[in-house]
Amino acid sequence: MIRNRSDEEDPAPPRRTPSGAAVMQVAKTEAIERALFEEWATTGYAALSMEAIAKRAGVGKAALYRRWPSKLAMVSDVMTRIGTELIEAPDSGDLRRDLHLLLRQLRRVLRHRTIGLILPDLHAEMPRNPELADAVRATLQVARRDKAKVVFRQAIARGELAADIDLDLAADLVGSMIYWRLVVTRQPADEAYLHTLVDLILRALGYRGRDATG
Repeated sequence: MIRNRSDEEDPAPPRRTPSGAAVMQVAKTEAIERALFEEWATTGYAALSMEAIAKRAGVGKAALYRRWPSKLAMVSDVMTRIGTELIEAPDSGDLRRDLHLLLRQLRRVLRHRTIGLILPDLHAEMPRNPELADAVRATLQVARRDKAKVVFRQAIARGELAADIDLDLAADLVGSMIYWRLVVTRQPADEAYLHTLVDLILRALGYRGRDATG
């Protein structure tokens, strides 16, 4: 069963719906974030500037600097937050299903036109920009890999995987192949491909669930 957070902890107090100036501030922040990705997809990270982002968002540069002290801080914050929000760690009670759900989430993200343009540029820029590389590896990559590790730890607790599997390698298996398929080679990743990829990952990790063969 997928866990219901309300079964495990006290419910959070209801949020007050923003109104007036608060709504305007949220809308402005969202406009800036959209402009960041649109400008980045157009120019690449190296040519990306706070001034161009502000112009595309229809705000003054001061609006950006009130939120982030630099382009690097802005990119790190926005990408980490959005990346974390888009990927959740499923807990269906079955590793095969959890992997399929996780891969479908990754596929949805990687199929997004803007993200598909940004990611190759990001990874090309990282070797030239150590500060950017450190920021991405310390935030976005860690967050994405941690979601996969949660899925594998759940499977270990259920006895579907051995307790001594290499969690880093397992996380690499989930992310690397679908990234290569969709972003590098630009091939489709339909449901048949996802099921084949899940089977491959399960065999590589020595899956011993109820449908294991061999």
